[in-house]
Amino acid sequence: MLDASRRWRAQGLKVGLVPTMGALHAGHLSLIKAARAENEVVVVSIFVNPIQFGPGEDFARYPRDPAHDEGLLSSAGVDAVYRPSVATMYPPGAGTRVRVSGVADPLEGAARPGHFEGVATVVSKLFTAVEPDRAYFGQKDAQQAAVVRRLARDLDFPVEIRVCDTVREADGLALSSRNAYLDPDERRAAASLSAALRLASAAYAGGERRQDQLLKVLCGRLEAEPLARVEYAEVVDPETFTPPGTLAVLAVRIGKTRLIDNHDLSKVFPG
Repeated sequence: MLDASRRWRAQGLKVGLVPTMGALHAGHLSLIKAARAENEVVVVSIFVNPIQFGPGEDFARYPRDPAHDEGLLSSAGVDAVYRPSVATMYPPGAGTRVRVSGVADPLEGAARPGHFEGVATVVSKLFTAVEPDRAYFGQKDAQQAAVVRRLARDLDFPVEIRVCDTVREADGLALSSRNAYLDPDERRAAASLSAALRLASAAYAGGERRQDQLLKVLCGRLEAEPLARVEYAEVVDPETFTPPGTLAVLAVRIGKTRLIDNHDLSKVFPG
């Protein structure tokens, strides 16, 4: 992959990278579209990264559909697909890990120990393998995007980090590969995440600035959904992911499925 990327860049072509774990959907396609608009070459990586999954998490059952992915990527006009094996990414004896301090510690970092270390490690390896000019991430994984921005800055990766808007279903549910786990009742209940964010955004637009009251609005809507179990709900600074701030962030279990979502309350909720 690196040789091809260097040939493109030697020709004066800009390379955009869209890192994914496969099971592609319209959210990924929006990242590819953004990459296509800003670069002459678009590379999509597909790699289900084992070291960002903790014990008991869903690595083994994470959705994988190579044929579906190939069809979407072909129609999207992607120039290259990078599908490294686990052995390529983590050869026998490989023990180096990349840890980002600060922004990676609260919320998802606390809920999923080792998760962001796995993310930072695989992103570092993808940046090394592809040497992109720009890399594209979704706002749905807002803390991950903040971790990657800090990683690129601190380790001097010459990569522009682009964060694109969350793509949502008609009822507001953020697109996620894990939505495939939801049965019909759970799918209906999952809309409570975006409903809570919409209500909190409306409260903020109405002049509410007290963090405890904004949290009351968020949690009240989620607690009204019998199938929802809140892991965390906070309103944080979008750079540090600690309060106070305007970014409402949620992690909620709907049945056995863990979903995350977020929205900057200072902005109108879409839809």
